[in-house]
Amino acid sequence: MENFLEKAKSASRVLATMSGSERNRILLEMAEALRANTMNIIEANAIDMRNAEESNLASSMKERLLLDEKRIESMAVAIEEIAALKDPIGKVIEGWVTEAGLKIEKVSIPIGVIGIIYESRPNVTSDTAALCFKTSNGCVLKGGKEAEHSNKIIADVMQQVLTRNNLPHELIALLPDASREGVAKLIKMDKYVDLIVPRGGEALIRFVSQNASVPVVKHDKGLCHTYIDKAANIENAIAIALNAKVQRPGVCNSMETLLVDESIAAEILPILKDAFDRAHTELKGCEQTREIINVSSASEEDFDTEYLANILNIRVVDGVDGAISHIIRFGSGHSEAIITENITTAERFMDAIDAACVYVNASTRFTDGGAFGFGAEVGISTNKLHARGPMGVEGLTTYKYKVYGKGQIR
Repeated sequence: MENFLEKAKSASRVLATMSGSERNRILLEMAEALRANTMNIIEANAIDMRNAEESNLASSMKERLLLDEKRIESMAVAIEEIAALKDPIGKVIEGWVTEAGLKIEKVSIPIGVIGIIYESRPNVTSDTAALCFKTSNGCVLKGGKEAEHSNKIIADVMQQVLTRNNLPHELIALLPDASREGVAKLIKMDKYVDLIVPRGGEALIRFVSQNASVPVVKHDKGLCHTYIDKAANIENAIAIALNAKVQRPGVCNSMETLLVDESIAAEILPILKDAFDRAHTELKGCEQTREIINVSSASEEDFDTEYLANILNIRVVDGVDGAISHIIRFGSGHSEAIITENITTAERFMDAIDAACVYVNASTRFTDGGAFGFGAEVGISTNKLHARGPMGVEGLTTYKYKVYGKGQIR
């Protein structure tokens, strides 16, 4: 492990002097290489899908695991979008001259080697590798066992492009020991690894956070809420709520709980139930909800559950303050939304809610690096330090001070 990570650290230094235009050219080669290997990637993914069926992997995990021509094309497009972004490295963030006449520049630089731990979604392999390469960082990738063959061929394709350009393949490296013990070693290798980004279930996040000596940016669970205010446009509210839950239920930015103002509950809940019934959504509700529509009972534990499935909790609340109180108690700091035409209410919600992304009249499904214009994301940070929300190229940089003098001494 130590020898492997030492090579990854050495490889990352190669990018320090490479121009942004050269990095972009290589990224575009990677995108084309993915397209050229589409059928090979699909064949490798088919092995993972067969194994997933045999091991009775959850349907939400299988949906994330699947690769087809459309998804591989999206992976290639994401790399092209990353290449098209402004170079985040070497940017003078600010500058000034001190009383002593020293010229100081605060300049963006790479973090170094980034370890990314993730489950199911093999597109994360190409997304995160491309983001790290764009920002002159090396990456060590640890995907889930369920995506082993898919991740390997995607990494192989990108490494072949590195080799053709006389770059060390360790710039994009899969962790050789993918066991729990291997992860435990990785997260303590602060001599070689500069940042760990865990993306996955609650148990994984907890394990990494509690055991790492390498700094961690958490991609925590997504207990996302949408609150429909009494001043909401009902048509918009139905469309947004439906999209937030059913468009892709198995991802972290999908809504898990719908909050409804009690003053409009009797009017809107039957309409919502019809819409969600057509989408085959399993509904659970609080006592007030169940007095209006026929749904299963939602427990306090349900309100604290990230389903990652087509299941939705509904709670009737006492206005915006009731919604805020519920989110403060159950929210995970990921993404929260209010549907209202009242500007004052919207601003109160926006100011009171402590989450990475807070929306007015839009679906929480937009919390995504691609949707934010970042090309992709390494993760959606629920941290408050260093990076928060969709973590694109800016979140993969740090800075140093360049200080220019003319012989000054102190």
